[in-house]
Amino acid sequence: MDVTVRKEVSETTYTEVVEDKDRLLPQLHDYLDTEKQFRKALFFYEAGLQQIMAKLEILNREFQYGNDRNPIENVKGRVKSEQSIVEKMKKKGLPMTISAMMNNIYDIAGVRVICPFISDVYQVARMLLSQKDINLVKMKDYIKEPKPNGYRSLHLIVLVDVFFSEQMQKIPVEIQLRSIAMNCWASTEHQLRYKKDYELSDKMQQELKKCADLMAEADQIMQGLATEMKF
Repeated sequence: MDVTVRKEVSETTYTEVVEDKDRLLPQLHDYLDTEKQFRKALFFYEAGLQQIMAKLEILNREFQYGNDRNPIENVKGRVKSEQSIVEKMKKKGLPMTISAMMNNIYDIAGVRVICPFISDVYQVARMLLSQKDINLVKMKDYIKEPKPNGYRSLHLIVLVDVFFSEQMQKIPVEIQLRSIAMNCWASTEHQLRYKKDYELSDKMQQELKKCADLMAEADQIMQGLATEMKF
């Protein structure tokens, strides 16, 4: 079964996709400590998030009423908190300005899509990327090439067209798509890894990697059964 997302892109950056006249979002005052301006900036990301969530809800409802099964198990969305954004900017060594935030942080608005099978992950990705008002900027396929710790997921950075009162803007949104098994491991690993007063030993990290591999093996078996049943 061909489960490859067919819309290929290179290592394109956000600013290469958007022309200078449309670059980023409407330019605001350039300091993150200006609360009003920061909140206004987050509004644009919330609008982009809502647009992607609406598209996924339409697909979800369509499959509920018109198909034998649904490739979408669950969808969640969020806009990063101010603290998370500032921490990420510090980690990247960026100046604390709104323009730096908009130019360099592409996952301020994020959506996570959980699917029953691996093939569903790529199917849902293809359906989203086929829509004319969604432009793929970057794709990272951690299913075909997992991270060293065992993490698996398909990551997309897209620009979605959002129409405001006076103009259309392209809003960056990160979409993570993964199977139920991948999400089970990732959610549990997150709980263990981010216990603030405990550092995981090398042995514990190896055990986590072993669990990820076991989940991946189970995922492949379930995918084989789904393929045999012509899901």
